[in-house]
Amino acid sequence: MTSLQNPETAHGSDFAELSRLIKDAGLLQRRRRYYAVRIGLNLAAFGGGWVAFAYLGDSWWQLFLAAFFAMVFAQLAFIGHDAGHKQIFRSRKANDATGLVHGGLTGLSYGWWIGTHARHHANPNHEDEDPDVDIAALAFSKAQSAQKRGFLRWVAKYQAFLFFPLLLLEGLNLHVSSVKAVWRGDVRKHKLESALLIAHLVAYLAAVFIVLSPLTGIIFVLVHQFLWGLYMGCSFAPNHKGMEMLAAGHKLDFLRKQVLTSRNIRGGPVTDFALGGLNYQIEHHLFPSMARPNLKHAQVIVRDFCARHEISYAQCGWARSYGYVLQHLHSVSEPLRTAEVTP
Repeated sequence: MTSLQNPETAHGSDFAELSRLIKDAGLLQRRRRYYAVRIGLNLAAFGGGWVAFAYLGDSWWQLFLAAFFAMVFAQLAFIGHDAGHKQIFRSRKANDATGLVHGGLTGLSYGWWIGTHARHHANPNHEDEDPDVDIAALAFSKAQSAQKRGFLRWVAKYQAFLFFPLLLLEGLNLHVSSVKAVWRGDVRKHKLESALLIAHLVAYLAAVFIVLSPLTGIIFVLVHQFLWGLYMGCSFAPNHKGMEMLAAGHKLDFLRKQVLTSRNIRGGPVTDFALGGLNYQIEHHLFPSMARPNLKHAQVIVRDFCARHEISYAQCGWARSYGYVLQHLHSVSEPLRTAEVTP
C-alpha cells in the first residue's frame, strides 16, 4: 500500500483517469430537485420549530426544542457548505446567495467560512497550511504539542480526555470567528454579512427572551449552542483527525494527498443525513463540487480505483473513527505527559 512515509512519485494522469470515470458516470451533474426538497424541508423544520417555541411559552420543555434547533442549525450549515462548493447551482451568484441566506439563519459568516475552508481543501492535514489543524487548544502533531505554553500546554497534555467537552464550545467559536472576520473586513461582502449577523443575533435573542424568563432563556441558549457545537464538531472531526499529517516538502500528488489524509465513515441513509454527506470525505475532497447525493455513487468508483492503484483508502464505522481520533490526540501529546514525570 502507498504510505506517506514512502510515497510514490507524482502521477498526475491517475487523477485525470479517475475524473474521466466519474464524468462518464454522470456524477458531476447538478441535483437541483434534491436540493430543492432538502432546503424546503430544512426551512419548514426551522420555521416550525419557532412556531412550536412560541406555542410552548415559558417552559422547561423548551430544552427539547433547544436540542431540535441544534440539529436544524447543523442541517442548515450543511447546505451552506454545499453552496460554498458550488454543488447546488452552476452559477457562483446563485450558490453565494444560498450560502449567505443560510449563514444568516445560523449566525455564521459565509465569506469567512469560504476562505478558511478553501485553504483546508487545498492542503488537508498540512501542519503549516491547513487552518483546521491550527487550533490553539489542540495539538495534532508532536511538533505542535511542543509549541504549547501555559494553560494551553495543560489542555494539550490531556486533550484526548478534553476533546468532547471542548467540542461543546465549537458553536460559540464559529460565531466569534465569523464576527471577527466581518469586523476586520476580511470578507468580500462585509456590509451585507454584518447586517445578517446583527439581524440573526437580535432576532434570536429577542425571540428567546420575549418568550422565556431570563434563567430559562439563558439555559436554552447554552443548551442550543453547546449541542450545536458538539454536533458540528462530531461531524467534522472523523474526516481527517487521526490521519497522517503533512509537512512542507511532501511529494504527494493531488490524488494521493486528498485520499491519504481523509477518512470515510461507513453507514447508510441515517449516517448520510446526520453527517450531511461529509461521511464521503474522500470523494468530497477529490470532487468538491460534486452534488451531495452523488457522492455515495462515486465512492464505488473511487474505492475500486484506489484498490487497483494500491492507494490506501480509509473507511470505518462512526464510533471507530472517534477511537482513531482520540488515540491520535493521546499519542501526539505523550511527550508533554512524559516531561511532567521526568526528573
